Amino acid sequence: MTIFIKNKHTLQIDDFKFRCCIGKKGSTKNKKEKDKKTPKGFFELGDLFYRKDRIQKPKTKLKCKIIKKNLRWCDNPSDKINYNKLITKKFNIKGEKLYRNDYKYDLLIPIKFNTINTIYGNGSAIFIHLTKNYQGTAGCVALNKKDFLILLKLIDETTKIKIY
Repeated sequence: MTIFIKNKHTLQIDDFKFRCCIGKKGSTKNKKEKDKKTPKGFFELGDLFYRKDRIQKPKTKLKCKIIKKNLRWCDNPSDKINYNKLITKKFNIKGEKLYRNDYKYDLLIPIKFNTINTIYGNGSAIFIHLTKNYQGTAGCVALNKKDFLILLKLIDETTKIKIY
């Protein structure tokens, strides 16, 4: 099964079409860290991360992980060991906080962009996450909560995402 993002406003899987948003500056084949663009390509998806204190464990075939206060995603290209990987704060490494005050990361799925043969500075922390206003993201794909929960029922660990 494949999720398709053919334009900056529509996510499609099978016969389901959902409103979404992508990077503020559109999509690109040449993603760079902090360029506010969503990477184009065909990617695998990671596990579902969720805030247990805000949302009950969703119904999904994906492996689920609870977002804890110490979780980060390393977005520092000079960190050659941890760049574009899940990390914990206890190691005193800078990164994108997954346990946020707002709702955006109450549910998130990492898009496996630049995770194998990682190129430092070519982009990190690309997720499917939540939105309420559909304003452009920093490079992720975002859906409202209702649609995200439907999507979770449709996908499994073999699902991929194609971003045009």
